Amino acid sequence: MTQVFLYGTLRHKGLLEIVLGHVPDDRLRACELEGYRVARAAGHDFPLILAQEGQRCEGLLLCDVTPQEQARLDYYELGFGYRLLPVVCEGQQTWVYFPEPDLWRAGEPWSLERWSETDWPVTQHSAREIMGLMGQVPPDELGRYFERIRARAYSRFLAETEPCPATVRAAHGQSDVTPLGGQLSHIGYFRTDTLRLRHLRYDGTQSAEMVREVFMTGDAALVLPYDPVRDRVLIVEQFRMGPWGRGDPLPWTLEPVAGRVDLGETPEAAARRECVEEAGLLLDRLEPVAGYYPSPGEVSTYFHTFIGLCDLPDSASGMGGLESEAEDIKSHVLSFEAAEALMKSGEINIGPLLHLLLWLKIERERLRQG
Repeated sequence: MTQVFLYGTLRHKGLLEIVLGHVPDDRLRACELEGYRVARAAGHDFPLILAQEGQRCEGLLLCDVTPQEQARLDYYELGFGYRLLPVVCEGQQTWVYFPEPDLWRAGEPWSLERWSETDWPVTQHSAREIMGLMGQVPPDELGRYFERIRARAYSRFLAETEPCPATVRAAHGQSDVTPLGGQLSHIGYFRTDTLRLRHLRYDGTQSAEMVREVFMTGDAALVLPYDPVRDRVLIVEQFRMGPWGRGDPLPWTLEPVAGRVDLGETPEAAARRECVEEAGLLLDRLEPVAGYYPSPGEVSTYFHTFIGLCDLPDSASGMGGLESEAEDIKSHVLSFEAAEALMKSGEINIGPLLHLLLWLKIERERLRQG
C-alpha cells in the first residue's frame, strides 16, 4: 500500500490518532475522489462510499503508508464488513476501504460535521477499546463483540456527562489513578480485564501496585411498576446465572424489570422500553429513585432506578421477554403488603428490588395521593 484515501470517520483527526496511534500530518492532505459519493448507512451512524458518475467526495489522502499503519487501518476497517480495493486518485493508484456489496443500504448523505457532534463522543471510547484488542482478538471476530463494545462505550460517555456530586467523598479523579498495564482476561457477552495500577491515597502518597480484575459491562435501567390506585407492584421472575454459579438451590429470582441502556437511549427511555418487552406494560410516569454501582469493587455496571406508575389489573400477570435475547420471564402482580412480606421472609434476595420496595414504602402515600 502506497497511499490510502480516507473518506469517512477517519477524516476526524481524533479518531485517526486512536486508530493509527499518531496523526502523520506531514503525509496527510485534503483531496477529492471523483466518481464517488459518501452516504450514511441506513439505520446506522457510519458512512458508505458508493460509485456515482459526476459526483466527488471529500477525504484525506494518506501517503507513504507504513506497514504498521496499514495493519492498524486494516484491523479497524476489515473486521466490520469493509474490503480494500484500488482506485485512481489524482492519477495514482490509491487504496480505499469499500463496504461489502449489499451488506448495507445507503441512506442520506453522510456529514462529518454532524457525526463529529452526535457520534464522536461515544465512538472515541469504542475505537479505543477496538484498537486495544489488536493482537488479542482476531479482526474477523470483532463483529461478534461490536454491540457490547458500543454499550460499554456509551456507558463511559454517560459516566463522563452525568457525574455524581462529591461533597463528602474526596474529589479524586481519573488523573489520580496511574495505570501500569493490564491484559484482556476474557471477552464474550461480557468482558473481564486484569489491570495493574496505583492510586492516590488520602495521606497524599501513592498506593502500592495493585492487581485487580474488573468485570466490564454497560449501564442498566431498572424499574418497579407500581399502581397507586390498586396499591400493587409488578415484579418479574427469571433464571439467573449468578445464583446458579454460586450453587443456590433456587436460581430463579424475583426482580424489578431491568435491561441495558442502548446506545443513544436515555435511561428513562430504556426503562419504558423494558417494561413493554418484559411485561407488556405502558408506563404513565417515571419517578427517578437513584443511580448507583451495585458492586463497585469488581463490576463497572451502573444502575439507573425508577418507580414506574401504571395500571396493574389482574391481567398484567403473565409471560414475557424477548426470544432474541433468550429471555423467559414470568410477571407477578402483588399487593404492596404481599411484596413487603416477601422482603421480610427473605424470598426477595435481589438488592435493587429490596431498594426500590423500601423507597416505595417511604414515598407510597405521596404517590397514592397523586
